[in-house]
This record gives sequence, structure tokens and C-alpha cells, in this order.
Amino acid sequence: MAYENILFDVADGIATITFNRPKALNALNGALLGELSQALDAIDADEDIRVLVLTGAGEKSFVAGADITELATFGPLQAKVFAKQGQSIISKLQGLSIPVIAAVNGFALGGGSEMALACDFIYASENAMFGLPEITLGIIPGFGGTQRLPRLVGANIAKEMIFTGKMVPAAEAKEIGLVNTVCAPDALMEAVMKTAKAISFKGKISLRAAKQAVNNGLATDLATGLNIECDAFAMCMASEDAKEGTSAFLEKRKAKFTGKLK
Repeated sequence: MAYENILFDVADGIATITFNRPKALNALNGALLGELSQALDAIDADEDIRVLVLTGAGEKSFVAGADITELATFGPLQAKVFAKQGQSIISKLQGLSIPVIAAVNGFALGGGSEMALACDFIYASENAMFGLPEITLGIIPGFGGTQRLPRLVGANIAKEMIFTGKMVPAAEAKEIGLVNTVCAPDALMEAVMKTAKAISFKGKISLRAAKQAVNNGLATDLATGLNIECDAFAMCMASEDAKEGTSAFLEKRKAKFTGKLK
């Protein structure tokens, strides 16, 4: 389908969604969120897609937050519907079975940081800035920031960021564990695509199992998490990928994974 607020491309098993409202610094509004949801559904239904990359159009912004011109018109009930919509779509992003990489190329504020937090990991350009500045508007993060940020960087650092609304540069974001890798702006997408390509060659079944084991395990205690891992490991052994991977190792050749269950 045709999109007006995002760009959606697929090449060599890697999907790229680009938030495409550069004049508004790619701010999130209802229309963009709706298109993102449709694109995520299309990705989930496409067995040939193995990795998703999220980025923003232009050099200034990944996503600068919610569209304040729209947000300012909301009453309490409209605000709740908007927050639920955002939470639902960002949870759908986090719940994708394939790995998702955020390529943050500028401002990732408010909903932008919340979007990046739902990805499996973040690569950032040196000029990237992260933050949850909603407190400066008299509100709080509403797309999952109060829940995902403390789970990633710890409660105390998250509270400081949320209570002050301060912006955190890429280098500091890496220090606190928010970002995996920091790149020069003109090298960001090359680095992201290099990693995405490396992942895309792995078995889709094992990638799915690994992601589910990590995400589901983090939501429970260690003993339960170990059981989740054990079951996921056993299920991997039922796949053609496991047979191909072990055979390739023994035959000293490169594995060619198909990602299909037998």
C-alpha cells in the first residue's frame, strides 16, 4: 500500500521503516502510528523478512516525540485513547518475532525514545539525543517510557531522566546501557545494515526462539526463565535450520538456513 508518513522498503530480507515527517522532525501523530501498525502487520506476515530497521528521515531527528499540535487539543479521554494506541503499536513492534534495530540519527525524544526502547537494540549517530521531556509539558511519558526505560537502564537513572526531562547525548546513552553502538552520522546506516545483514543470514527459527526466550524470561524469575529457554532450545531442534546448521559445521561448510519448520 501507499504510505504518506513513513517509507517502507524491503531488500535482501531486511525491511526498513523510515519515519517520514521531516518538517515536523518526524513527530508521531495518529496517521503515522496507523501506517506504522499496518507496516508491522505486513512484516509479520512476510516469512522472507528476517530483520527490521527503524530510522528517521532527514539528519535532525529519529522521532522528536508526539505531535504537540495534535496533543494540545486532547481532553482526558482522547489522551487515554492516544496513549493506548501508541502503547499497543509500540508493543506490537516489540513483539515482532524478528530482530529489530533502531538507527537513531538525531532527536529521539518522548515517543521517539519510547519507540527506540521497544527495539531489540539501538545504534546511534554521534549527534543523537535521547530523552523523555514530557514532564516539561506537565504530563508524563505515555507510550511505555516509564516502564521500558527503568527495565533497561535501572530505576534510578530512569527516574532522573523522567523527573528532569533532560536530554542525554549518544555517548552518555551508551555509558548507561541505552545504546549499543555510537557512529559518525555518515557511518550510521552502514554500521546498522552490516549488523542487520549478519543477522539476516542466521536461522529465522533460532532468532525467533532467542528473542522470545530473552523477552519472556526477563518478565519472570530465573527458574521460570530457564524453563522457557529449555523449551525454546528443544523446539529449535525440530527445525530444518538446526539440521542444516549442525550438518554444515560437521561438513566444514557455510550453513544455508531456510527458516522453515519441518
